[in-house]
Amino acid sequence: MLEIAVRSDTVDGDGREAIVHGDAIDTLGNDGVFFDPLWRIEVSLTETEQRLLRTWPVRRLAFIAHAGAASITTVQTYSRLEHSLGVLALVAHFASEDHPSRIAALLHDVGHLPFSHTLEGLAGLDHHRLTRQRITAIFAADVTLDSDAETIIALDDGSLPSALTAVHGGLKLDHLDSFLRSGQAHGRTRSAPHELLRRLRLRDGAVDADPVDVVELTDLAIGEAHAQRSAANLVPVAVMRGLVSRLLGTGALEPTVLAGRTDDELWSLLLSADETRVDAASLRRHPQHWYLRRHRDNSHGAPFSHVIRRSYLDLPMSDGQPTFDPRVDALQQDLPMRVSVQRTKGQAPVA
Repeated sequence: MLEIAVRSDTVDGDGREAIVHGDAIDTLGNDGVFFDPLWRIEVSLTETEQRLLRTWPVRRLAFIAHAGAASITTVQTYSRLEHSLGVLALVAHFASEDHPSRIAALLHDVGHLPFSHTLEGLAGLDHHRLTRQRITAIFAADVTLDSDAETIIALDDGSLPSALTAVHGGLKLDHLDSFLRSGQAHGRTRSAPHELLRRLRLRDGAVDADPVDVVELTDLAIGEAHAQRSAANLVPVAVMRGLVSRLLGTGALEPTVLAGRTDDELWSLLLSADETRVDAASLRRHPQHWYLRRHRDNSHGAPFSHVIRRSYLDLPMSDGQPTFDPRVDALQQDLPMRVSVQRTKGQAPVA
């Protein structure tokens, strides 16, 4: 018989095996420490941060794909919670004693809809407004938390300057984590993120880098913009938006219910509702059966369509001065980008 020895420091007072930092990176703050594997930063969590990690609005982010519907067709499958913890780690790295900003970093995405930005704007839903509402609800439910909702909301929206706010423009820590985490997932990084981080500075909330690192960070921002304009992203985004719009239009799904769903809960509904089950199954099983077309105007009338109106292209500073790249201007001038998606002719729908 195989015998497994349990270390004495892994057992709590009730004799139950506890999660120990170093054996597995948990997202509950059980041992008072979070180690971010991308940035290689160890964060000693405050009591408030540990308690927030166990609330449902924060836990829910573990079931929301950061890449949105692109998680169906790409390897970018990490969650909003991983990203939020990454931003917390960056704030802890640059401003470890700024506890309100650390809380704001952890909570800055709690208002995201299922599949993140994919469904933004449907039925008037806005993740910034939902974030403010959920932060307010979190602090109302636990008045002993070490801060207050008004301060955290002000830090999140930038009305209070902090490590999260690029006062004079430029690359924020939120987008730094997004570009590096996405770049790592897609193989676009040249430097190991944790090594690059050692060379970066933070000036009035903006990432400041040496010229060589500015080039890499700019390339990552531009690579992210191109990825968001690719068929791998736009096909599932357009189809997912169209399917959810059907349910909202028939009353089969209420906006307030949609706002609180997780990705898997929404999938379950799409795959079971009469209005969406055939197309949802086709997208899930055979996304290659759908093709993308670009349009100059809105006259195409396709049931599955999408418009890209903005890209996140804030660039790092260098020695406190803004940096520029002509590719950014070209990408901005290409907006708005209108596309439609249809199933390939001759492909039978999934029963």
